Amino acid sequence: MFLVVGLGNPGRQYEGTRHNVGFDVIDWIAEKENIDISRIKFKGLVGEKVIAGEKVIFLKPSTYMNLSGESVREAAAFYKIPPENIIVIYDDVAIEVGRLRIRPSGSDGGQNGMKSIIYQLNSNEFPRIRIGIGRPVGDMADYVLGRFSPQDRKLVDEVIKAAGDAVMEIIQNGIQSGMNKYNSFKVSQE
Repeated sequence: MFLVVGLGNPGRQYEGTRHNVGFDVIDWIAEKENIDISRIKFKGLVGEKVIAGEKVIFLKPSTYMNLSGESVREAAAFYKIPPENIIVIYDDVAIEVGRLRIRPSGSDGGQNGMKSIIYQLNSNEFPRIRIGIGRPVGDMADYVLGRFSPQDRKLVDEVIKAAGDAVMEIIQNGIQSGMNKYNSFKVSQE
C-alpha cells in the first residue's frame, strides 16, 4: 500500500500558486486515472485506487502547508503505511523551473511542509518528488504564494505531468527506477 501526498494550501486564493504544485500533481493524476479525491478524512481530501495491484491512497492535506505532517501522520497511522511507501510531492526553490528531482529520503531543505512531515513521522526516510519553482525574487513568502509567469506556467504544467508519471513509475517499479527515469527530466524553453 502507498500513500501519495501533494502539498499545498487549501482555498481558491492559493490555486495556481508556486506553493501548490503538489496539489496540482495530485489533481492531474486524479483526472488522468479517474480518481475522486473529495472524501474529507485525515485533515485533508482523500481518494484511492488500486494501481499495479497496490492500493494507493492520494491525499491533499487541508491543514495549510506548515502543518501538513498532521494529515500525513493520521493517514499513515490509520493504514499502517511505512515511511518508505509514502511519496510526498512539493515545491522546491532550489530547483529551476522546468525540472524535478526524486530522492528516496533527505532533509526538509527549508520547506515548512516537509519539516512538519519529518517531525510528525519522526523519519525522513520517505520518497519525495521536488518540483522546481526557481529562486525567489524578493520576500520568500510572497514568492511561494505568488503565481507563475505565463511562460513558467507552461513549463510547470509539463513538469506536473512528468511528476504524475513518476509517481506511477515509483509505485510500479520502485524509487530507483523513478530516479533513473525522471531525475534528468527537463522541459526545454522554446
